[in-house]
Amino acid sequence: MRHEKAEILLQLARRLAASAEGLTLDEMAEAAGVGRRTAERMRDALWQLFPQMTESPDGSSKRFRIPGGLDGFLQGPTAEELVSLGAAVDEFELRGATDRAEALRTLDLKVRSAMRAADRRRMAPDIEALMRAQAAAVQAGPRSTEDQRVVATVRHALMAMKAVRFVYRGGSAPGTWRTVTPYGLIFARVNYLVAADQGSTEPKTRRLDRIEQIEVLEDVPAAPPPDFDLQAFADRSFGIYQDAVEDVVLRVRPEKAEDAYAWRFHSTQTLEPQDDGSVLVRFHASGMRELAWHLFSWEDQIEILAPASLRTRMIELLRGALARHEGTA
Repeated sequence: MRHEKAEILLQLARRLAASAEGLTLDEMAEAAGVGRRTAERMRDALWQLFPQMTESPDGSSKRFRIPGGLDGFLQGPTAEELVSLGAAVDEFELRGATDRAEALRTLDLKVRSAMRAADRRRMAPDIEALMRAQAAAVQAGPRSTEDQRVVATVRHALMAMKAVRFVYRGGSAPGTWRTVTPYGLIFARVNYLVAADQGSTEPKTRRLDRIEQIEVLEDVPAAPPPDFDLQAFADRSFGIYQDAVEDVVLRVRPEKAEDAYAWRFHSTQTLEPQDDGSVLVRFHASGMRELAWHLFSWEDQIEILAPASLRTRMIELLRGALARHEGTA
């Protein structure tokens, strides 16, 4: 068996061992990037390697899984994986994401402590070389801060499906108590709790660094609607601010067309090349204020064709900047 095929088979074994419900043949084929017939042969090969593999009915299909996990010799990390894990810790630290940095640092220690001493010594030169050859850059912008107690309390409430209560230093009535149903957490340059006010199902975002005295209401059951999708909610907005969803159309000048093809404005975007070399970018999003802030950085290389509200917001930004800076020393 070629090296590449062995690696694909091993990765599939890991998926079967990591899945609680197992994978169907179609899911195995998709995970391995092969056809169904090849997936069947891979399943048979795995059954020979792991006779403990089980199958269970799932409607007209069957699900396969490897219970009990894989032996340690199949799970040893590579130097690249260990360095990437350490780099993620450093990046989180630079961004002020102390809670996630500490979680990954603990994971890193667990992984290294589970390795054989001989493997650690063998990989040490490669790890040192890779660590010297990469660094995390500090980007301008707000620095997120993570109060570990706030994050841990929200996570507990999410798992227990309970309401939370806290004092919020933002919004229209700063300093007041809020009781909400937590829907999830969004980690960005500034971190947010997505939650619905008591008596409502409409999700709102609240900054984690403005939440104080948070507590879980253990006697108040609370869970998001079954059809709520946190990723879909986040994708509605260009950034974090949620308002009416608009149809956005931007024209990128020919000089910046190549940059446009390599840029991700939004998850719903489409790119349409024009005869003059320019590119039309179309997507659906809310958060026109944040979008205008971003488009400001493109200077005169992007023209806003729609919506009118975005053009108005951009004009206000430009006029404000001129009024503040034009003619000053």
